[in-house]
Amino acid sequence: MMRTHTCGELRKENIGVRVRLCGWVDTVRDHGGVIFIDLRDRYGLTQVIFDPRDSQEAWDLSQTTRGEYVIQVEGDVEARPPEMENEKLATGAIEVRCDRIQILNKSLTPPFPLDDKGVSEDLRLTYRYLDLRRPQMQEHMRKRHEITQAVRRYLDQHQFTEVETPILTKSTPEGARDYLVPSRVAPGAFYALPQAPQQYKQLLMVAGSDRYYQIARCFRDEDLRADRQPEFTQIDVEMSFITREDIYEVIDGLCAEVMQISGHGNITLPIARLSYEDAMNRFGTDRPDMRFGMELVELSEVFRDTGFNVFKKVLEAGGVVKAFNARGLGAVPIRVMDEWTGLAQEAGLGGLAYIRVQEDGTWKSPIVKFFSDREQAELKETLDIRPGDLILFAADKRPVADGALGRLRLLAGRAAGAIPENKYSFVWVTDFPLFMRDEEGRLQSMHHPFTSPHPEDMDKLESDPLSVRALAYDIVLNGVELGGGSIRIHDPDLQKRIFHLLGIPKEEAEDRFGHLTRALAYGAPPHGGIALGIDRVVMMMIGGRTIRDVIAFPKTQKAMDLMMGAPAPVDDRQLKDVHLKLTRPRGGEEKKPVDE
Repeated sequence: MMRTHTCGELRKENIGVRVRLCGWVDTVRDHGGVIFIDLRDRYGLTQVIFDPRDSQEAWDLSQTTRGEYVIQVEGDVEARPPEMENEKLATGAIEVRCDRIQILNKSLTPPFPLDDKGVSEDLRLTYRYLDLRRPQMQEHMRKRHEITQAVRRYLDQHQFTEVETPILTKSTPEGARDYLVPSRVAPGAFYALPQAPQQYKQLLMVAGSDRYYQIARCFRDEDLRADRQPEFTQIDVEMSFITREDIYEVIDGLCAEVMQISGHGNITLPIARLSYEDAMNRFGTDRPDMRFGMELVELSEVFRDTGFNVFKKVLEAGGVVKAFNARGLGAVPIRVMDEWTGLAQEAGLGGLAYIRVQEDGTWKSPIVKFFSDREQAELKETLDIRPGDLILFAADKRPVADGALGRLRLLAGRAAGAIPENKYSFVWVTDFPLFMRDEEGRLQSMHHPFTSPHPEDMDKLESDPLSVRALAYDIVLNGVELGGGSIRIHDPDLQKRIFHLLGIPKEEAEDRFGHLTRALAYGAPPHGGIALGIDRVVMMMIGGRTIRDVIAFPKTQKAMDLMMGAPAPVDDRQLKDVHLKLTRPRGGEEKKPVDE
């Protein structure tokens, strides 16, 4: 064997045992002619010693080693002197006195110290194979493995069958752009990489699978706003003969299992539910962070007869006045308020009105002079205003006011230290709208066109579509959406009706979704499901800030793989094989297409 033990395995009970270890040189230290090497592998770190009195040859060779050299050592385990034990290391009570060493591979000097946390992300991603050697990153990958295995065990125990669905599929764009793959054997035709296995898992329900799951790879060619990747992994789940309550019960248990395996203990079940309308009204977002208060309050009734012209015009135009109490932030610096005002304007508000409550109870704000005594009294009671508070207002159309205050609430919560770091607060957000308007005023699905309308709202599909609720739901943790799903449409006539409302012509609907509507006509059971982002789940469980730190080889914000140099050009021969011509810009001019 190349090794008898790993570098994280040896303990006091191994003292006196002859061992062989392999790993990377973490550090080399010369202590008065005795060489100490900290040897590292995925499992831990062991201190090994080379003394010329034990072996001159091994001692000589040990002096030539450098950081990240790959070596094999052999020697006897012995106890460290009591005063030299390292309680921070699992192997800190022992060391290995070596009389043999073999250099298995040398290493160039790494482009960055592996123990340096201040390295730029681009450099880390360029040399990702070195970045992944860091113990912290090794722990991230191990935690991802443990969570994924726990998910598989849990779903298997609940009678789910793992089924793989195709990666090469048909382009049926209904959200982000598809990644397209040209076909060599069908000139002019293309596969698409799946944005999600949505239609396949519905087809599996038609096929009688009853309970399906998959750790599914998904691909979306979209601008990588926020914390997204062009390729990511979902826990995909679908079930037949169910209601939303069945989904909630299964996923509640799964969340509890993941929390346990991640070392965060028990959570209260069932997980709380919150309607979409309530979430927007109270928190300004459909992914509310429930760990702290500072909830939004509507004040339209308080200011129904206001003399403050800004609020008056908004209310007359059908808008709302809302605010929240940023408890204890009355002394926040003006420069911070200027920054928050800028963010409010980015969110669509004309500006940010606020009241700074002094320690003596005085309200300091240029707008207070416009408020009547009644308005001030009702405002104080409604928002429970106390000395030292900061009141932030938004007056606009409801979605704009909610969105702006929702962003400011999170900023205020962090500034006030009101968000507990070690608290995990799950919530189901339910009853989303079925439809929304796009920028051109056209009706579109808020989730996807296969989502079932709420039975109570079915009669409003044509007359008032924007008021129709969907049997859709999201699971949210600490303000991060972990996943979402819905009860699906299983009636082919209803599915065609939804396509018609979305303005999809019959011919186009048949071309894009005919395979699904035909399948629904062959005895499709009532069914529904959910998809959870495994990258986000792991990120939340380790307390991470970005999903890139829990993905082995992620892309940058511009969808670039800096390590592999992808995307990259291909040669003309490859293009010819797939029947493509490519025009390449060169100095502002276009290059002539290559031959077919």
